[in-house]
Amino acid sequence: MNKTIKLLAASISLASLPLSAANYAIEARGDAMGGVGVVSANFLTAPFYNPALTAIYRRNDDVGMITPSFGISYNDPDSLVDDIDSVLGASSPADITNALNDLNGDKLKLEIGGVVAFAIPNQFIAANAFGKAYTESFVTPEVYTASGTALTNAELTAIKAVSIGVTEVGISLAKYQTFMGQHISFGISPKLQRIYTYNYIASVNDYDLSDVRENDSADTQFNMDAGALWFFGPFRVGFAATNLVSRDIDTKYVEKTLTATDTTTTTVTAQHSYSMGPVYTVGAGIVSDYFTISVDYDLNEAEKFSSFDDNEQMIRIGTEIDLMRQLKLRGGYYQNLAYSDSEGTITAGVGISPLNLFQLDISANYTNENAMGASINFLASY
Repeated sequence: MNKTIKLLAASISLASLPLSAANYAIEARGDAMGGVGVVSANFLTAPFYNPALTAIYRRNDDVGMITPSFGISYNDPDSLVDDIDSVLGASSPADITNALNDLNGDKLKLEIGGVVAFAIPNQFIAANAFGKAYTESFVTPEVYTASGTALTNAELTAIKAVSIGVTEVGISLAKYQTFMGQHISFGISPKLQRIYTYNYIASVNDYDLSDVRENDSADTQFNMDAGALWFFGPFRVGFAATNLVSRDIDTKYVEKTLTATDTTTTTVTAQHSYSMGPVYTVGAGIVSDYFTISVDYDLNEAEKFSSFDDNEQMIRIGTEIDLMRQLKLRGGYYQNLAYSDSEGTITAGVGISPLNLFQLDISANYTNENAMGASINFLASY
């Protein structure tokens, strides 16, 4: 098997172990609109953006479901996959050395996730039972440079992969009311989370996926989201707080000894820490029957893997045009403000509702030729 294919298989295996196909970016409508949702989500997608929106629905909405949403995105900014191919295909010591230099410091990120939801809107306490699963995975090299020969350096170069996967089930409860002529709603989402970690080390020349599960860990915790919404006509302002219970997670410690053909050995180790804490987001926008435009802004920076530059503080903008409730055109943009050199991402997608029997949403996002993704979901309301 081609080594690059085996590398991608390893990273996808890490990302997908705790779940079956999914969409880290939540769901295709929001993905197409730059990831906005604090004021622009609907009663079906509310648990994934702002639980207060669970109580905002049309009078003829009696029940709704997402069955399911899933997607994938990847970011290979340094062309790690191509650089590994160059190492494996190099035919001279000089070529091997140059390829190892190119490989050093590379990083590949893979995100997979997905959601399901079943909502029962009503005038008392609107409810939405939901499930969500997502992963964040990194693949990085540890280039060996201590040997006097290029071939030995290549044989002792390691590929490391780490993944955190979160599955959660919960229920969003929300109440709409008027107060002093103002339209407001509040919502909460108590949920149970199962958190998985996987840590993997292999030689650049050899991958054994049977070892992946030997370095896993899992834990269960209670968590909660909360949100609020104010609106007047089509004008909306909202606030959402996600994962109010903080948690620090450590992967298992992994140690592996690599041996070259000249009997030179090296020991490679890995352990990672991951922080899961509250994210506070404000949103504002115009949401009407046939046109939506919305902006979301994270008030704080979310810290995640301590060993990677993957902190996030996002600003997002998205829009949607509804053509006769049969075709929806969407576009958006988002950027990570946690890093000054972060590239922006363009998003786009469509929603198709044949005779309003069900809805199919498709989205895509593009940062550059090495970073892109797509998602799809099916939903229906009656």
